[in-house]
Amino acid sequence: MKRLYLLRHAKSSWDEPALEDRDRPLASRGERAARLIAEHVRREGISPALVLCSTSLRTRQTLAALLPVLAGDAELRLEDALYGAGAEELRARVRAVPDPVSSVLLIGHNPGLHELALSLAGRGAGLERLRERFPTGALATLAIPSWAELGEGAAELVGFVVPRELG
Repeated sequence: MKRLYLLRHAKSSWDEPALEDRDRPLASRGERAARLIAEHVRREGISPALVLCSTSLRTRQTLAALLPVLAGDAELRLEDALYGAGAEELRARVRAVPDPVSSVLLIGHNPGLHELALSLAGRGAGLERLRERFPTGALATLAIPSWAELGEGAAELVGFVVPRELG
């Protein structure tokens, strides 16, 4: 089974309303949340082979908090197309991952990330919580048979954690 980790960027700042959306940084609360998620990733031994990250500042800052705990051989890709992508675009991107890749961490935005998680997760503990919302800093872990078989309900939700549960 492959592992797909879906991570919504941590809480962003609205302190500078004139900033373009993609240039908004993490709020101090978001920085703390990103550190909590990074500690969770370390504790759980989550080690994605490939990291796909939106190019927005807040997603890159969320990734930066994770870098110290990720395996050194993880391939990192910043992809502009992930910014604002809907569920179908995200699904198509993950389907294009080569089969030998065992795990992918996708760092992105709502509503696309939440819609993708909802469409893929056909079973698993925490499914009701996932249906309710996918807050900033949330990490969903999905087990799937293969990247090419990312159909409706094809995945099992094997983990769903939000920063406020971690600290």
